[in-house]
Amino acid sequence: MDRKNVLFICVDEWPGYLFGHSGRHDIMTPTIDFLAREGICMENSYSECPVCIPARRSLMTGLSPRHHGDRVYSDRLVMPDVPTLASVFRDAGYQTAAVGKLHVYPQRDRIGFEEAMITEEARYEFGVTDDYQIWLGEHGYTGEQFMHGMGNNTYYTRPWHLPECAHETSWVTRMMMKEMMRHDPTRPGFFFVSYQYPHPPLVPLSTFLDKYRDVEPDPCYQDDWEEHWIIREMRKMASSYTEHEVREARKAFMAQCTHIDYSIRMLIGTLRELSMLDDTIIVFMSDHGDMLFDHGMVAKRLFYEGSSFVPMIFSGTPMQEYRNRGFEKKLCSIADVMPTLLDLCGIDDVPEMDGMPIFRDGGRDFIYGEVGEGVKATRMIRSGKYKLIYYPCGNVFQLFDMENDRGEAHDLSSDPSLLPVLEELKGELARNLYGSDLSWISDGRFKGFAPPERSSSPDFGLYNQRGYHWPPPTGYSNKGRNA
Repeated sequence: MDRKNVLFICVDEWPGYLFGHSGRHDIMTPTIDFLAREGICMENSYSECPVCIPARRSLMTGLSPRHHGDRVYSDRLVMPDVPTLASVFRDAGYQTAAVGKLHVYPQRDRIGFEEAMITEEARYEFGVTDDYQIWLGEHGYTGEQFMHGMGNNTYYTRPWHLPECAHETSWVTRMMMKEMMRHDPTRPGFFFVSYQYPHPPLVPLSTFLDKYRDVEPDPCYQDDWEEHWIIREMRKMASSYTEHEVREARKAFMAQCTHIDYSIRMLIGTLRELSMLDDTIIVFMSDHGDMLFDHGMVAKRLFYEGSSFVPMIFSGTPMQEYRNRGFEKKLCSIADVMPTLLDLCGIDDVPEMDGMPIFRDGGRDFIYGEVGEGVKATRMIRSGKYKLIYYPCGNVFQLFDMENDRGEAHDLSSDPSLLPVLEELKGELARNLYGSDLSWISDGRFKGFAPPERSSSPDFGLYNQRGYHWPPPTGYSNKGRNA
């Protein structure tokens, strides 16, 4: 069989709505907009567990969190002993190469890739110096990556402090172009390029930040929700930022997106010059999104659209036959990506997975989402028209009409006319709970648990702030880490 090449572009923390082709007037994404217009842009694509490691485990195994073992963020959990996206393509005769963020443990586990050049935010506590850190050291920037002073989970910003070639996005792009240039012409290629941005720190190149100097970001999504204890808790992290800081953070975030968008042009150009482009499926997606101050919240681990709705685009010449056939409307999840790519590339020897091929008849009636355990545990059911969000802490339900209120401004859970819908989705939620979650139900009814008397303690680590990385720090504590 004439197998197609795959260029798989994965980004970190990019909301599914934040593109020019989605109707946004404030962001510049011309390359991705073109791929979306000329390909298939999924309109209802979700991260089943919107936080880095669990989402990437679903991506690389086609499994739900229930079956791959992580719904929290377990950074010392080895990959499950199952075939991976990379290993199945490799065994099918593909040359497999990855550059960027794999976010697995151990860090040097190639999870089936024949070549892997990794950048993992200098997590020295795992006993590994990643390839980006090695490159920085070889070029005179030892220990300098985090001297911009911005935290990996905060929304303060400043321009990148080193030369453009030393920015992680630029490095990942250059290394992947080199991998493409080393392509074995007797084998199809599977190229996985994984950008750590636009995930904070918000340190864009001045070149791209300048493009947003006169741009006013579109308004944040607002709501009329009841202010439950858990909602207040979810809003705490964003509450310390001033209006000016919010505006600057959103501009910097978008500048990091535009840097990636422009970088994708060079990846495509390299494929064109290698005469590979016409035979290449181009995939663009994110592991999860970021609330970016919508509803007074930031970051991920939530099932509102900013956090859980992810971009998922299938483009390139081989995808033209699937356009204008209604596939873009289907409900799909990150776990569906692996079986979809195997199906598109004609790989028949596939492992058992929870995911489903997208470009076939039929599909999902709902998506079940789960993230976290304890006080901030959150669960979701997304059906064709509605979304149910459940916080067991306080036994709080929210119901949104996703056809008429994609911005989730109005919680309809107390609307008597929608009681049958609410009960149906609650029933689907109950059927999907397992393990310790079953304690949230008593006599067939949800009871959840009471909020604690005190909220969480302050984080004096400033949400994953980094320091000078030379010599490599020792005595690292892994307590309280976030993706």
